[in-house]
Amino acid sequence: MISHMNNILSISHLYKTYQSGFQALKDVNLEIAKGEIFALLGQNGAGKTTLISIICGIVSPSSGLVLVGGKNIIGDYREARELIGLVPQELSTDSFETVWNTVTFSRGLYGKAPNPDLIEKILKDLSLWDKRDNKIMMLSGGMKRRVMIAKALSHEPRILFLDEPTAGVDVSLRKDMWNLVKILKNNGTTVILTTHYIEEAEEMADRIGIIRSGELIMVDDKLALMNKLGKKELILQLQSPLESLPDVLNLPGLSLSDDKYELTYCFDSKDEDINIAQLLQKISSIGIVFKDLHTKQSSLEEIFVNLVNSEANIHEV
Repeated sequence: MISHMNNILSISHLYKTYQSGFQALKDVNLEIAKGEIFALLGQNGAGKTTLISIICGIVSPSSGLVLVGGKNIIGDYREARELIGLVPQELSTDSFETVWNTVTFSRGLYGKAPNPDLIEKILKDLSLWDKRDNKIMMLSGGMKRRVMIAKALSHEPRILFLDEPTAGVDVSLRKDMWNLVKILKNNGTTVILTTHYIEEAEEMADRIGIIRSGELIMVDDKLALMNKLGKKELILQLQSPLESLPDVLNLPGLSLSDDKYELTYCFDSKDEDINIAQLLQKISSIGIVFKDLHTKQSSLEEIFVNLVNSEANIHEV
């Protein structure tokens, strides 16, 4: 059992069923370490927003325990909520206030003493400094998104939630967001982001959790996840076509392309007992000449699609 002490967030046996009878979360258990960047990956409707809304005290759980910095989100609501910054998906865009006033006001809402130096640093980190006197309603969508992040950071939270942070933003802003998350990590802030962009999880996260139909079906270190689920392919380009696979090569995972010029060997990258050298030796020993070989590893994208599809298929049976 992981000690709760080092974890900024600890979730045990969390369930949420709405009044309609819809079960949004089923027995979610999760530990997030201080300073970690955690990506919650799932399709729309998988339960990502419900989970974040419960942790942030916006939605109440049906059952289960959530501790933020050791504080119970229900019993110690105020103390727990103070540790959290939330950047929701929806932009509030109708403000006549200036950027500076909005962010400063957000800090005051948490009863924090004014700190103009901190607000200045946040606005500079977010490339908002030259917009500080602009009214929010006059800003572009990307700039409004940055203001939302500045507001969420204004009270110096220890854990920042980014709910679909780059949905509908342009590529340059997406890159800026990724850099900002790295800055936050270096400042010791824990960042939890929900996304259905695989590249986002791959780019930023230390660990990835995959949520499907309200269940956390997998949580793992990013590289471990890729190794565990990643299929590798060894592709051999043949010198001359091969009419059919000789019996001696009748191995699971080995196939001949339709044009007869390519042998493909699929294997799990985690399998220790696969000896590629032996396979190549066997191929050479029966007189098959290959002119080129290369390997391909599945990306997180393919892993995710396969996982979600295979899970979906199980349930359709």
